[in-house]
Amino acid sequence: MTPGLDLALLLGAAVLLVAIGAVRFSTRLGVPSLLVYLALGVAIGEAGLGIRFDDAELTRMLGFCALIVIIAEGGLTARWSTLRPVLGLAGALSTVGVLVSIVVVGLVVHLLLGLDWRLALLYGAVLSSTDAAAVFATLRRLRLPPRLVAALEAESGMNDAPVVILVVLLSRTGPVEHPWWFEVFLVGYELGVGAAVGLAAGLAGRFALRRAALPSSGLYPIAAVGFTVLAYAAGAVLHASGFLAVYVAGVLLGNARLPHRQAILGFADGLAWLAQIGLFVLLGLLATPERLHTALVPAVVTGLALLLLARPLSVLVSALPFRVGLREQLFLSWAGLRGAVPIVLATIPLSARVPGADMLFDAVFVLVVIFTVLQAGTLAPAARRLRVTAPAEPAEIRVETAPLERMRADLLQLEVPAGSRLAGVHVDELRLPVGASVTLVLRDGVGFVPGADTRLKTGDSMLIVATAGVRDEAERRLRAVSRRGRLARWFGEYGEDRDG
Repeated sequence: MTPGLDLALLLGAAVLLVAIGAVRFSTRLGVPSLLVYLALGVAIGEAGLGIRFDDAELTRMLGFCALIVIIAEGGLTARWSTLRPVLGLAGALSTVGVLVSIVVVGLVVHLLLGLDWRLALLYGAVLSSTDAAAVFATLRRLRLPPRLVAALEAESGMNDAPVVILVVLLSRTGPVEHPWWFEVFLVGYELGVGAAVGLAAGLAGRFALRRAALPSSGLYPIAAVGFTVLAYAAGAVLHASGFLAVYVAGVLLGNARLPHRQAILGFADGLAWLAQIGLFVLLGLLATPERLHTALVPAVVTGLALLLLARPLSVLVSALPFRVGLREQLFLSWAGLRGAVPIVLATIPLSARVPGADMLFDAVFVLVVIFTVLQAGTLAPAARRLRVTAPAEPAEIRVETAPLERMRADLLQLEVPAGSRLAGVHVDELRLPVGASVTLVLRDGVGFVPGADTRLKTGDSMLIVATAGVRDEAERRLRAVSRRGRLARWFGEYGEDRDG
């Protein structure tokens, strides 16, 4: 018997199920789900169930693990066709924009709150990164031009890399060992090598997964996510940016024609949800509620400086070389959502015992809660007011099993092997029941929508959509034709199982 483990599993499962249920609840109310997860963490902490947790180093490590999964999912679901036109803008926001934001916030915090320069710049650095989880979860529910969505998502996936490097540099408590130009060179090295490592891991994953004949389809999603984690680890071992490596590898894998691609995306989506839930609950557990009220003034001052000065200026400077209209710039400024990433980054100086790090963590926690409600809840009205909505644009289309389940339909795949009597049969001669239809034929590596007079050939693969009520009948008819051809019923063949 392991009562401690049993109790931990009971509590963990209960929190997970409540968090999953809260997603639907928060969506109906228009409240970001991350706030619900943070509240769950606070509720089971010292102020609620009395669980004491103050290990900032463990939180930082687990937070980094969660961010790897979240960023990997963002890369896997990013479409290169929409990402490529905004890559320059996203790169500028993730580098130049980050530097502008750090300097502006640091200056305001230094002047208004009287903090020393290093701590003031730490405030700016920790808050300069937009949050991938918050951006992905919020923007994909809105009807926006693909260019805006892609720019914000790419920025949130790419800006973690330089920000982590800068926060680590500013959190060093010992004497400065290198001149400033060496630190600049170090940042460039980490970003360049990180991108190269991600490129190598992504290409290796594409090559391996396309040619691997794994014994189970469930192994492909695990292998795909494994390559993104490999990219992070290889980058970290080489003292490069592992987060940038993860995103680059994810984009390469997500845009490749991999076997069981939809299963890979579904698995990554589920892992990302689990990582978000665990991360936010853990951060809520680390917070000390009775101390948060003292951080209200620093949080509001820093948040207003970020929202009204730093973010608009960073967008303006970053967008100068690109054709970005004023309305789009204003929306990009307002949609720079903060979430778990700044709180995780705040654990770096906290674990390094930087003077003032406790107040920094509390201020960031309060700021994220307040400004997430303020921004996320007003994104849709802001988009309409700025006229950057795209009513003619279709919502993101993702083929998965859930929509088929809601439509009470099944997707069947049928091969035409050598010797099958299906070869030579026209599609209309299959005589499928009403409610079943051949939607796609793959022949010699080329897919096309068949007509009634399309003649099937050996080696063809077919996708057939059938409503749940006629699936069994459709399967029986297909088996019958594969055995006796188009005249199956004439020969008394009804497709029943021969062993039955």
